[in-house]
Amino acid sequence: MSAELIEERPPADAPPPVRPRRTRVRDLPEVRWAALATAAFLPAFPLDLAGAPAWLWGPLYAVCYAAGGWEPGLTGLRALRERALDVDLLMVVAALGAAAIGQFLDGALLIVIFAVSGALEAFATRRTADSVRGLLDLAPDTAARITPGGGEERVAVGALRVGDTVLVRPGERLPADGTVHEGASDVQQAGITGEPLPVDKGPGDEVFAGTLNGTGALRVTVGRDASASVIARIVAMVEEASEHKAPGQLFIERVEQRYAIGVVAATLALFAVPLAFGADLTETLLRAMTFMIVASPCAVVLATMPPLLSAIATCGRHGVLVKSAAAMERLGAVTRVALDKTGTLTEESALVRGIRVLPGSGLSEHQALALAAAAEWPSEHPLARAVVAAARERGLRLEPAADFASAPGRGVRAVVTGRTVQVGSPMALLGGAAAHVESPGDPAPLTGGDDAVRTGIEDASVRTSARDDCPVGTAVAEVEHSGATAVAVLVDGRPVAVLAIAAPLRAGAAEAVAALGRLTGTPPVLLTGDNKRAAARLGKEVGIADVRAGLLPQDKVATVRGWGDAGERVLMVGDGVNDAPALAAAHTGVAMGRAGSALTLETADAVVVRDELAAVPSLVTLSRRARRLVAQNLVIACVCIGALVVWDLFGHLPLPLGVAGHEGSTVLVGLNGLRLLRTSAWPGTMRARPRAAAGSGPGVLAQTPAAR
Repeated sequence: MSAELIEERPPADAPPPVRPRRTRVRDLPEVRWAALATAAFLPAFPLDLAGAPAWLWGPLYAVCYAAGGWEPGLTGLRALRERALDVDLLMVVAALGAAAIGQFLDGALLIVIFAVSGALEAFATRRTADSVRGLLDLAPDTAARITPGGGEERVAVGALRVGDTVLVRPGERLPADGTVHEGASDVQQAGITGEPLPVDKGPGDEVFAGTLNGTGALRVTVGRDASASVIARIVAMVEEASEHKAPGQLFIERVEQRYAIGVVAATLALFAVPLAFGADLTETLLRAMTFMIVASPCAVVLATMPPLLSAIATCGRHGVLVKSAAAMERLGAVTRVALDKTGTLTEESALVRGIRVLPGSGLSEHQALALAAAAEWPSEHPLARAVVAAARERGLRLEPAADFASAPGRGVRAVVTGRTVQVGSPMALLGGAAAHVESPGDPAPLTGGDDAVRTGIEDASVRTSARDDCPVGTAVAEVEHSGATAVAVLVDGRPVAVLAIAAPLRAGAAEAVAALGRLTGTPPVLLTGDNKRAAARLGKEVGIADVRAGLLPQDKVATVRGWGDAGERVLMVGDGVNDAPALAAAHTGVAMGRAGSALTLETADAVVVRDELAAVPSLVTLSRRARRLVAQNLVIACVCIGALVVWDLFGHLPLPLGVAGHEGSTVLVGLNGLRLLRTSAWPGTMRARPRAAAGSGPGVLAQTPAAR
């Protein structure tokens, strides 16, 4: 039996699921025009360099200019009509100026660079919008509403009103935020709260739209309209955060505007002023065109792009996808790191980390595990799958189970080889003799957000009474003290063993946390929707002192924005839907790719495909190297452009020498940026340590103890 989460099983009469609406690459006009410009440039470039006749490469350059330049040129003309000078228009004019004096290659290269850049930006923007819309598909389109007469009617989710009662069958997703009115079940709500395991829900408990119901049927009283649900607010927060421009982007836009105005004004002045004093038209035009060539920002463009693109390519070879050059640049500027817990610092799947066989049971560890796994075999609960997976790993034979029964919130019961085996929550199976609920001693304070939303997530931690006359209570207490979830095993009504189940720490998590702290000079912070005790245990193991638990998405966003308002540049690392708003609000975001939600992967600036946490500090280090190369290239480009411009203004710069100096500086900064393509460019200081044996040492991590 797989250790995956429960799959959704809609009823036979349910409408087909709505697939996320994804924009295809070829559907974007920017991509089609950029592809055409590049396709025309690639054969023209070698023909031109080889000295082929102009009728071979001339039409290809013409196609390149037209395909890649018409849209930025039109946009620039529209900006002029609004009394603004767009830098893209300057690039088109520079390209046309280069062509006017025979430098077709320079102009075509400019056109291709800007066309491809615009296509990538358009594609990334459209995919993010697709993911935001697709998030709404987590909530079903229809719901089974209970009529006043006790009947059932299928209505659109948008037609539900506060106070309506809906029936949610096993395997269905909840259609609205509300409160359980009747029934009991386990609900997988990791996408909203970040809790790693399903949470037991009963009368009075808060539930959320889009979460997945487990094995029981629930009657839920609708508490909010669809537009006000938690998942709808996540969508709104992602859209809002994505609209905020970074201060660096605004600064660049201001510099581009001034540079464009300056170059245009200088070119016109260089052409008009000498003519007013009777200078020769041809010589004056040649000087102005030379100025346009040497002042064109080809070297400046290549000063920034090759180092960043080379770094992106190197990251890709090591399992990290960085979405843009701007994202790569931002990664190296972070001053604080915030980490999610489940799926980021820990693995997604739960594992059996230890087995405590009770005195007098007459069973070995393998026998107790085999009985528990046989009873859990028909169950689809994640903890049951962890037990079955542990038995399989040990090569144990599982006897067939009869009279299987599952009780949400309690566990399972089955007859195995003539003996009645029960596996489940110690509190539910053993009662007060072994466990009791004690929430005042372990509060889970929450900051910000709506109190009504948080009501159903507050932690009531299960604690055991470790009395000397209660061996099972002692075993449960020790397991829970270690931070794992305790699962009791009873045979014929007598406790025989306690299993410790937890999600393992990701390899190299502690080393990665320490490395991020050294890089930023500020200790990383843990932001999680899990309970306080589980989060504190994890923080202690990985070396994080600042632990903030019980956070809903809006709480994470408020925390990240608070740091941003204080001048911090925050790197957020997460994987769930609940992390997407914080990823969008942060200065930059990194998602764990293997189990990350679609929205999170689209919102993040970078995706760690192999879920190697050690790649995050390596990514930041490589970004900082790329930023240093960008600074070097900008100095080289500015010095060369400045020198050529001064020569042209105050001396007589021959056109061939101007072109050679311009192209030479362009090639120089390009080659300097390509240094990051070397294999040795990837930081190799982070190495994952081997995992400890199951059940030993600090490998056991805290999980929500109310999973069964």
